[in-house]
Amino acid sequence: MTLPILTEAGDLLARYDVLISDVWGVVHDGLWALEPACAALTRYREAGGAVVLLSNAPGPSAQVAEVIDGKRVPRSCWDRLVTSGDVTRALIAASHHQKAYHIGCESDLAVFEGLGMEIVGEEEAEIVVATELNDYRTEQPEQYRPLLQRFASRGLPFICGNPDLVVHVGHDLLPCAGSLATIYEELGGSVAWAGKPHRPAYDLALAAAREARGGREVDPAKVLVIGDAVRTDLAGAQLMGFDSLFIAGGIHRDETMRGGVLDPAGVAKVLAGQKARPIAAMAALV
Repeated sequence: MTLPILTEAGDLLARYDVLISDVWGVVHDGLWALEPACAALTRYREAGGAVVLLSNAPGPSAQVAEVIDGKRVPRSCWDRLVTSGDVTRALIAASHHQKAYHIGCESDLAVFEGLGMEIVGEEEAEIVVATELNDYRTEQPEQYRPLLQRFASRGLPFICGNPDLVVHVGHDLLPCAGSLATIYEELGGSVAWAGKPHRPAYDLALAAAREARGGREVDPAKVLVIGDAVRTDLAGAQLMGFDSLFIAGGIHRDETMRGGVLDPAGVAKVLAGQKARPIAAMAALV
């Protein structure tokens, strides 16, 4: 069956009680808010729906909320925000280790606050926590392979604080922590993935949706996932049994867009061989 290509999402969104929406690539482009998407979510909320933003950003939700505020994403377009950083904190707390080697920016250290975890050097580490590359604008994941090999040979557990492989920052495509975790698994290491497409992230999102709805339970058949990444957003929706809307002009835009217009053949090619089965696609949320 041919996947429907939408130019406006309002009628589709109205069929659902809860939207679980990706952030980067749907409501902002890494630099600024995507205003039509934010407006669509605001209209949905004004009609009585609940919007949970689910992000693979490695910071705790309070920190990420400030970041997206700075990108001019209006609070009117969402009820709750859940991040992979929230899941990372839960995994760190459950690990019972006390000394971590951190791969990532200094600004990501908030994921460790209040958890009694000491950040140490390579030799002292009991666990590895990767939130992103130390300098994702200049480094490549393969540069970390020797370090990851040493950790894997010691059998250290690895928490991936952002399962995304890459992300668009404006027009640039930059690596994320998921690329490091993939190498670690290739080397035989054990990885705990904190974020989409894994169930713990969606369990937190559903809890947030219940809270936003005043404690009312959420019918899975009334949840729509909105996302631009097949590997994370759409795969996670498939895992949870939720419908999904593919924002095909996001992370996959080089494969799906032709002359600024969504190419159905390109969309079909991106989805070919994938378990994920979105119910519709559009270039951008409107």
